[in-house]
Amino acid sequence: MNEPVQETVGPSHVASVSARGKSEVVLEGLTKRFAVSRKETLLAVDGIDLHVAANEFVAIIGPSGCGKSTILRMVASLEEPTGGTVKVSGRPPHELARGHRLGVAFQDHALLPWLSSWENIALPYRVAGRKPDAEHIAALLALVGMERFGKARPRQLSGGMRQRVAIARALALGPEVLLLDEPFGALDAVTRRRLNLELQRIWSEQAITTLLVTHSVEEAIFLADRIVVLSERPGRIKLVREVPFDRPRGREVITTDAFHELADELILALDPEGSTREVV
Repeated sequence: MNEPVQETVGPSHVASVSARGKSEVVLEGLTKRFAVSRKETLLAVDGIDLHVAANEFVAIIGPSGCGKSTILRMVASLEEPTGGTVKVSGRPPHELARGHRLGVAFQDHALLPWLSSWENIALPYRVAGRKPDAEHIAALLALVGMERFGKARPRQLSGGMRQRVAIARALALGPEVLLLDEPFGALDAVTRRRLNLELQRIWSEQAITTLLVTHSVEEAIFLADRIVVLSERPGRIKLVREVPFDRPRGREVITTDAFHELADELILALDPEGSTREVV
């Protein structure tokens, strides 16, 4: 059995991959209940109002079980709202999902183990009934720093490298919106920070409307334009904060007083006994 290839830090790759992320995401009164028995339901998400502008990067943080991933799944058309609406540039998300216009990457990379990196990135083309664009796939492999590993299967790659391939696959068909659910949550801290730098670079080159769910306050501040803090279940918006740092953001930003002050405020907001002041 082949040993996983470990990540190496190489030069930044610039790929000519055209950005099409021009859509805004609007959540109005978004509510989700789950049936837990014939007579009982669980209110997971309650009355979320949120507008993600075109080409904006928004991170959602909150306590475990507060409905962060449920919100993302409703935007991805993987769950139906119980109440309220989700619109992507005025359209329901199932229309974009049917047209393969949503890119999704989860904590579990979900790569098919019998396919190479190249073939996994080509998979959305095949699902859409289209011929894979070899030039575009090569550009995506370069974009995520995986051009040397196009023929490698997932078992031959490290966890971080698998996530790079998963992100490239999410971008394969030029989605209008990129949805990321804890994409680096299972990785060690050093690899996670390295991939945050890579994701920032990829996002800067793609300029795509992005919604990220994460447990990491540091990750949210480093990557996002705005951060939304949810309350404990049922998830409600507790705080919204603009991130004041210019792009591109280098490693040194996390050492600044402003970074730590914002992190402290967000951590306090995550505490059930902390600040409950809503700022939208």
